[in-house]
Amino acid sequence: MAELRTIITCPICGKATAEVMPTDYCQYFYDCTGCGEVLRPKPGDCCVFCSYGTMPCPPVQSGVNCCGAPA
Repeated sequence: MAELRTIITCPICGKATAEVMPTDYCQYFYDCTGCGEVLRPKPGDCCVFCSYGTMPCPPVQSGVNCCGAPA
């Protein structure tokens, strides 16, 4: 079973926020709770959790990316 808890850290202000990752959709945008910056995945990453979280998203943990293609 995938780990659903992650800590997202904003690259702009450094605010770290605990989040529960969804298992039924991809999250391409995240509003920082510190500075309000809208985070988007880094090039090559499938979602904001893979870019800024302490854990990759559940699909990547299972061996596929958020789009369903092999990781």
